[in-house]
This record gives sequence, structure tokens and C-alpha cells, in this order.
Amino acid sequence: MRIPVRLIGGVLVATLLTQVTACGSIFYPDRRGQIDGKIDPAIAALDAVGLLFYIIPGLIAFAVDFATGAIYFEPGKTAQVDPEKLKEAIGADGKVDNLKLQAILQRELGRSFPLDDPRLIQHKGSTQQLAMFGLQPAA
Repeated sequence: MRIPVRLIGGVLVATLLTQVTACGSIFYPDRRGQIDGKIDPAIAALDAVGLLFYIIPGLIAFAVDFATGAIYFEPGKTAQVDPEKLKEAIGADGKVDNLKLQAILQRELGRSFPLDDPRLIQHKGSTQQLAMFGLQPAA
């Protein structure tokens, strides 16, 4: 029984495309060549989406991103801000100034966040939540 040449060609093309198309390699080509570091959760999540479609493309996407180093944050770059720097955005009354917070996040992360968006939902914390993290309430 012969398998049609078009079917074999299609499978080969699809396999090659999945090997080349890893999310980190596409979105951040400047990250290639890194050996280790902190994993970028956004890229890991996008690679994991490939696992939802079929196992092989997802595994190939992870393998390519890990092999090229594109899944890691750039050296010295993280998605975290030092809590000491965030204290500048808290006023004397204990309320957060959204404009100051937006400026700090822009300066530290290099990204703009729409903190003045009316759809933004702000949650209030409690002293019990702070105690769970070992923090002392101070305003």
C-alpha cells in the first residue's frame, strides 16, 4: 500500500514548521544564545498552548526555546519590582497613588500599565493577609 506523496510532504512540512516556530524564538530573537536564567512565564505559557493541540508541537516548542535560550529572561531583567521602590507610591494616608505607581512600573519594567482604566478592579487587603506573608502593616 503506497502512501500518497502529498501526505508525506504535508507531514514533513508541518513537522519542520513546528520545529522552527517556538514562541520565544519568534517573539524575542535577541534572547537566543542564553544558557540559563529565570524562565519567562509568558513564553512558557505560550509554548504550553502547543501541548493543547498535540503533544509533539508543544514539546518541540519547549525544546527549541530551551535549546536556543529564548525562554529565559534577558540577563538582569525580571518581571519583579523591589518592594522598597514601590513604597514611594504609597501616600501618608496609606493609599496608593496610581500615577506614581505607574511611573515606577514604567521606569523599572519598561512597560506601561493602564492603572487609570475604569475597568481596573482593585482589591483591599487585610492584616491577616499581610501576616501570612510575614509582613507588618505600616502606613
